[in-house]
Amino acid sequence: MTQLPPITFATRFRGFLPVVVDVETGGFNSQTDALLEIAAVLIEMRSDGTLTRGVTHRYHVTPFLGSNLEPASLAITGIDPHHPLRPAIPEEDALQRIFREVRAAVRAAECTRAVLVGHNAFFDLNFLNAAVARSQIKRNPFHPFSSFDTATLGGVAFGQTVLMRATLAAGLEWDTSSAHSAAYDAERTADLFCQVCNQFQGVFEASRRRLAAMGPLEIEPGSEPQSGEPPNP
Repeated sequence: MTQLPPITFATRFRGFLPVVVDVETGGFNSQTDALLEIAAVLIEMRSDGTLTRGVTHRYHVTPFLGSNLEPASLAITGIDPHHPLRPAIPEEDALQRIFREVRAAVRAAECTRAVLVGHNAFFDLNFLNAAVARSQIKRNPFHPFSSFDTATLGGVAFGQTVLMRATLAAGLEWDTSSAHSAAYDAERTADLFCQVCNQFQGVFEASRRRLAAMGPLEIEPGSEPQSGEPPNP
């Protein structure tokens, strides 16, 4: 029987480290609407390969110069961007603080890059990438287009795509009064992601054994690694 390597983040997710990100914004347009809050939740791995939520990093963000603030979006989030007691910091500062923590986690996990986990992840990734471009940050630890979407995972595992419904269907707690905070939504998204991954742990183990029994696999024509991905083993 082929000896399988221990389960690590690198072997579980092909060299990627999943990091949950949630943003609260002044609208839906990542190019014109303000980034107001950002939270990143690190994921930890237990000795048996199962996942659990780790530390949360969360910042209030000052709207960038000339950014749009849609009243309807502010009504949903309850954010007052100009409140004198709001501890907001510039967009670039918030990103750099989070990126330092993510880069350290990527190194510690011996991964090559972080991959964003989000609920409707394209929204968070678009706002993250737009903020990176505005701030002219060169060292972004996140993959520029790959992501894990818990709306999809929740639909597959529990038949629910709305974060609140998927969370409750997974047997987790939900506090409506805390929703639409970047930190709270990111933590619930992290719990949901871990729950789904742990639920499918047996499927992952079976697939590892199946692939190991096949021996080394050649890369098929046209299936070279995407930009930013580690090469196939």
